[in-house]
Amino acid sequence: MGRGRSEIKRIENPTQRQSTFYKRRDGLFKKARELSVLCDVDLLLLLFSTSGKLYHYLSPTVPSVKDLVERYEAATHTKVWTDIRQERRAELEKAEQMCELMEKELRFMTVDDGEQYTVPSLELLERNLEAAMHKIRGRQEERYGLCDKLAHSQALNHDEEAGSTSLSNGLELKLGFN
Repeated sequence: MGRGRSEIKRIENPTQRQSTFYKRRDGLFKKARELSVLCDVDLLLLLFSTSGKLYHYLSPTVPSVKDLVERYEAATHTKVWTDIRQERRAELEKAEQMCELMEKELRFMTVDDGEQYTVPSLELLERNLEAAMHKIRGRQEERYGLCDKLAHSQALNHDEEAGSTSLSNGLELKLGFN
């Protein structure tokens, strides 16, 4: 008599779930080992537990995980294994390019009497200065406009206060004669 089928769903009890994980993990590694030996295949099995711990199996015919991953990359034309040194070199190159650009910008902001400037570089410097002056003038006009609006508003408030006083005085006088 065989075992009954159980529904495949997440085990809610954490203790039972952990126990089942270890049993099934060991069974899976055993099957991977058997497949590797019986069929002479190269195999890499990676498992991460819920706590993040890594479990792996590598068939004995494979010298290293890196070799197998490189074979996978060649077969699928995808990049899985990245060399950290290459990433660092690329980051350094980007940083160096940014530094060079910033140094050029800084050189355009300060004029060095000993340096020979070309016409295009001087034109670029002129455009940068004009853009900065335009920006400053726009801000000044904005401020002057706000000052004018404030003065106009204050004048209106003053006129309204003066008008209401004379009106009330006129009413008092008129009421006084009746």
